[in-house]
Amino acid sequence: MTDTVRSNRVALLTVTCVGQFMALLDGTIVGAALPNIQQKLDTTLTGLQWIVNAYVMLAAMLLLTGGVFADRFGRRRVFLLGVGIFTAASLLCALAPSLEWLIVGRALQGIGGATLSPASLALLASAYPVAQERIRAIGLWAGFSGIGLAAGPVVGGVLVDLSDWRAIFLVNVPIGVVLLLVGARILTESRNPSVAPFDVPGQLLSVLGVGALTFGLIEGADLGWASPIILGSFAAAVVLLGGFLATEARSEAPMVPLRMFRHRLFSVSNTAMVVVGFGLMGSGFFFSQFFVFVQGTSVLRAGIENLPCTIAMVIVSPFAARIAARFGFRTVVTVGLALAGAGLLAWGAVHHDTAYTDMWWRLLIIGIGFGLTMSPLTGAAISSVTPHEGGLASGISNTTRQIGAVLGVAVLGAVVRIRQDHGATLETGLQTAFVAAGLVTVLSAVFTALLLRPRSTAAARESRPAESAPAQTGT
Repeated sequence: MTDTVRSNRVALLTVTCVGQFMALLDGTIVGAALPNIQQKLDTTLTGLQWIVNAYVMLAAMLLLTGGVFADRFGRRRVFLLGVGIFTAASLLCALAPSLEWLIVGRALQGIGGATLSPASLALLASAYPVAQERIRAIGLWAGFSGIGLAAGPVVGGVLVDLSDWRAIFLVNVPIGVVLLLVGARILTESRNPSVAPFDVPGQLLSVLGVGALTFGLIEGADLGWASPIILGSFAAAVVLLGGFLATEARSEAPMVPLRMFRHRLFSVSNTAMVVVGFGLMGSGFFFSQFFVFVQGTSVLRAGIENLPCTIAMVIVSPFAARIAARFGFRTVVTVGLALAGAGLLAWGAVHHDTAYTDMWWRLLIIGIGFGLTMSPLTGAAISSVTPHEGGLASGISNTTRQIGAVLGVAVLGAVVRIRQDHGATLETGLQTAFVAAGLVTVLSAVFTALLLRPRSTAAARESRPAESAPAQTGT
């Protein structure tokens, strides 16, 4: 390999990793700023839910489409487009005069993240054709993702402490501008002309269906669960998602091939991944609010106190696939979900006067538990399909986790609101939400213990769950 080729690859690796870091940082940095946003914009829990879910929902629904766009129209072009959208949306968020404009900006950020994340991974895969080199490059990419996740709470706390919540979005602007300038100069174009056509009906129905369901879950507490608009949103969600399933079943080139779900291993692993997103994001949405509004700590201190969970995930996740290769998907995932569920149940017993020395270990258990699940679940999904479908299986696994995150924020937020509507304090409402998340996660551990078993054809591949297509940590 010549020095020029090597330097070009290093430059490409740097640009794609920084782009992914920016998208992932924004996922956790916002959680740290939610208490400050609630105070400055005088919004309710419902508003905070939309700030989070506007981003996560669009990212989840468009992630697979972003990969198709990158292959069809050019990975360099789509990556730069995604960075441009994300940067402009970040500026819109920073300058948002109201909650409504902030939610619009967050939705645009989700579109940008869903565009740049798969394109960055595709650029790496194209630039490193040798398998071992590609694995190392993607490992670095995933490592930057982990750093972004871990840094978010602290960086968010520092920026809010120095200024206010607008700073967490403004910090993306110079990073995005530099990425655009450097990326336009050093990235080379590549595409896959044989990629499947864009599934327009499937994409529209999935976005509208999940959007209608999310609207009903978030707004139900304010508008009334029996109100016509809420009942109508749930009915629309059933019709739209039913139409999505019917469309995908008939399509010659579906966005999500439903035949893949005929394999028990694929179905069970993705069902469990929904629970991972539900428990992890749903509980994470409330951690900072508990520290700030129940215990009265500062936003900066709340960000620091959140770290045991995130750091544990960052440390454990890279080794989870190797552990699963030795002990099997079912054992590792079941133990991980059981640990995470136990940690969430234990967190449900925390009070306003509980000392942090009796809290950090609960966060640590939650982080270790969820850290053990994601890579093995993605590996299980990949092992259930043919080798050429591994990338699609990995993308679907990531998407189901994001859908779980949307539902976690919406459902657990509804739990808190219902408890408060019946006279409970915020502390009691949060405790109920943590216990609910813990029970769902523990039940999922039982589910995987009984059903997460490889097919005979997949058993031979179980020893290499993450090597074929590393799990995305992305948006």
